[in-house]
Amino acid sequence: MRGIHGVSKIKDGYNPATWMLEVTTIGQEQMLGIDFSDIYKKSELYQRNKALIKEQSQPAPGSTDLYFPTQYSQSSITQCMACLWKQNLSYWRNPPYNAVRFLFTTVIALLFGTIFWDLGGKMSQSQDLFNAMGSMYAAVLFIGIMNCTSVQPVVAVERTVFYRERAAGMYSAFPYAFGQVVIELPYTLAQATVYGVIVYSMIGFEWTAPKFFWYLFFMYFTLLYFTFYGMMAVGLTPNYHIASIVSSAFYAIWNLFSGFIIPRPKVPIWWRWYCWVCPVAWTLYGLVVSQFGDVTTPMEDGTPVKDFIEGYFDFKHSWLGYVATVVVAFAVLFAFLFGFAIMKLNFQKR
Repeated sequence: MRGIHGVSKIKDGYNPATWMLEVTTIGQEQMLGIDFSDIYKKSELYQRNKALIKEQSQPAPGSTDLYFPTQYSQSSITQCMACLWKQNLSYWRNPPYNAVRFLFTTVIALLFGTIFWDLGGKMSQSQDLFNAMGSMYAAVLFIGIMNCTSVQPVVAVERTVFYRERAAGMYSAFPYAFGQVVIELPYTLAQATVYGVIVYSMIGFEWTAPKFFWYLFFMYFTLLYFTFYGMMAVGLTPNYHIASIVSSAFYAIWNLFSGFIIPRPKVPIWWRWYCWVCPVAWTLYGLVVSQFGDVTTPMEDGTPVKDFIEGYFDFKHSWLGYVATVVVAFAVLFAFLFGFAIMKLNFQKR
């Protein structure tokens, strides 16, 4: 640059980068009446650089191409463990998400416990059973929807980080999805345990180990599939704003076909099929039948409780194992769809 006539010389102690930016502006070209790029292309320096590039682009005789046995430097297991540890630190450092949902769960548990105080042992009338089922129904929707909506912005941010780190070749899509899914398991277990212990004792359900653990089982996997459903909605949509709109539509549908507002036998035959694919309906099936499906105590009209449950709701205690399997399957399905969406869909804008 200093060899071009008219270009101002650099001063002693002046930053060379700043000087270069100042003397190569379009204004300088117009003032001097020259084109720096044209001058460079006609220079000897340009010819030497082209020759050097051509020389360096040819492999040396006897050399072989670079070969890497795998796309990533670490094995899939190592990637999964690293992503899981990364998510563990991310969740531990995110109290606005985890602390708030535990606080909300505790408040809702105390609220439901006081509203439905000691109703679990009352079974003399059908209304008593409806009240107990109401506590289950309300908890599933309140806490389940809270889990679904609160996880969506968290996953949306984590997905943005994943796009950047995958582009850098740090890990593939599956380890990220694995870490995001697995990290929810202990937090949701703690959440379900807090809720279950408080509500089960305050409502006064029968204190036997099988009934108590069945209650925890269904609450745990219900909160899991709601959480994974929220993650899946984010994975299938460009951002969590659209995900919240899409997932909200199904809240109302699941509420309608849950079996509490309208029992399945009373739903018109042409809509009854949806009761069998509604996850909330299976949760209520499991909760009700695990608590009351084997109770032979007669009600005021002489009908045993189990017969009323089977006749009015078509809930069979013999199906308890199948119901538990279906509830677990919903959690697995939503987690799988989240992982599939992360691996196959890319909503990056650049």
